Amino acid sequence: MGRGGSYLCNTDILVMFFIVFSCKYSTCIDVTGQTYYLNVYTKESQWDAPTEPAKPAGGSAGGGPDRVQCSHLLVKHAGSRRPSSWRQENITLSKEEAMDLLEGYRKEITSGQSSFAELAGRVSDCSSAKRGGDLGLFGRGAMQKPFEDAAFALKVGELSQMVDTDSGVHIILRTA
Repeated sequence: MGRGGSYLCNTDILVMFFIVFSCKYSTCIDVTGQTYYLNVYTKESQWDAPTEPAKPAGGSAGGGPDRVQCSHLLVKHAGSRRPSSWRQENITLSKEEAMDLLEGYRKEITSGQSSFAELAGRVSDCSSAKRGGDLGLFGRGAMQKPFEDAAFALKVGELSQMVDTDSGVHIILRTA
């Protein structure tokens, strides 16, 4: 029996099933046996069946993802926040030299001469080089703002232009 003593018909059940399972809600049952619905993004629960898709908390204005996965290739320079890396103890490149190097690496990738992962593994100044530059999944607020903005603006498979942060200059490949 549904709310108010009325019975749910098969159509009502199918509609509820569609809303709950296609819109990122989980159906749960509490200790008393009563059903409630859990927004998988925010972990907020509600007793009434959802009538619209769940919305992520703090999602981007354009309805974009809350998390992305990216790889990057970092070239540090003397003005970087920490001008050393696994490759070189004391980095003395100027910012302009780092930008020139990175532009060459970008051309090498876009021409098909090298894969992103192979090149990042060989020349990136980040310790993620050992994973082909893969940073894994990350959400908003986890990276420096210019990096975050560029990463979240990319489509899956898209390669960024040069991104300048306190760490150095990067190119970013969005992978998920």
